[in-house]
Amino acid sequence: MSVAASCCRYISSPDTQIRPFELEPLGDWCDWRPLCSLGVLHQQRINHFTDDMGGPLLTRITRIYYPTLAAVGVPLNLVTILILSRGKCGLSKCITRYLVGMATADLMVLIIDVIIRSIVGMYFPLSFFNLTPVCSVNWAMASAATTISVWFTVGFTFDRFVAICCQKLKTKYCTERTATVVIITVIVLSCLMNVTWYFTFESVYITDNKPRGCAWTPSFLTSPSWTSFELLTFTVIVCLPFVLFLLVNSLTARYILVSGRVRRLFRGRNIGENGKDPEMDSRRKSIVLLFSISGSFVALWSTLVVYVVAERVFGAEYFVDSDLQTISFMLQVLSTCTNTCIYVLTQRMFRKELKNVFNYPENCIVKLFISFKH
Repeated sequence: MSVAASCCRYISSPDTQIRPFELEPLGDWCDWRPLCSLGVLHQQRINHFTDDMGGPLLTRITRIYYPTLAAVGVPLNLVTILILSRGKCGLSKCITRYLVGMATADLMVLIIDVIIRSIVGMYFPLSFFNLTPVCSVNWAMASAATTISVWFTVGFTFDRFVAICCQKLKTKYCTERTATVVIITVIVLSCLMNVTWYFTFESVYITDNKPRGCAWTPSFLTSPSWTSFELLTFTVIVCLPFVLFLLVNSLTARYILVSGRVRRLFRGRNIGENGKDPEMDSRRKSIVLLFSISGSFVALWSTLVVYVVAERVFGAEYFVDSDLQTISFMLQVLSTCTNTCIYVLTQRMFRKELKNVFNYPENCIVKLFISFKH
């Protein structure tokens, strides 16, 4: 049965519990319309949360996973923004600007996608955020935050590619001003593109004269224009960044291998094989940071790419309530916390500044105690 000929309307019972999957046929035909109280793609995940405690193993894991991720990820990103903004990590202003932007975008994804849409949807399914206008705004903001986070990472990757492989362009492109222009452009374009999502939803039910829940409008499901927009969004957020990551990192790796051999040969003839090369040491640090961030992004987003492609190839009806959907989203939001760990593992100055942040309360207490003593 085709999608257009198999749709049904979801009915909810606000006086008891939300029952998103209770169906009411609409005559001889209807359109399949996924309900979403706080966001369409994650509705099946939220539905599990409203059940009694227990259930499948993955459901029990997600009840712990999202609150833990928020409790760890929000402070980590706040500390990262604080440390990088101080400019004492030995990184250029250009790199620092990108990394601060990435941490800020990741923080927004955690707040909107994990806390508001997942945790609030889990424990407070009839809260203020369940109102149709609010959950429509949340959907648009979550999509915008994700787009910004992805393209900030793309911008950083391309900036490092230019710095490593394009020496003539490096002085003009790898500047703080260029980074600022790129960041502002990404924010503006992402917001303009994703604000459109607000107009794709309608209420699921009305209680106390208040529209609640979000479901796709019939026009969104049937209009070729909306289908094209959805495909464009998928391409911009997932496909194009993946292609760019693989292409840019492949070119960077190729350049490093070739230039590294030439430089080692040249220096070996002049100063011997045991001589230190400050240029290569500096480049090596930049390369480790670049490949760590890009590799982490590709690894954690790969499952989501597989899921979305499979859903479009085989049909959405085969993936309703699928574990692959839940796991792909869990890995995607995990990417909002990995960059801080990468900085700790690869950047000595960042580790030093992080240690100073943790020691700051203790130092303040010691200074206060000494002042009172004297």
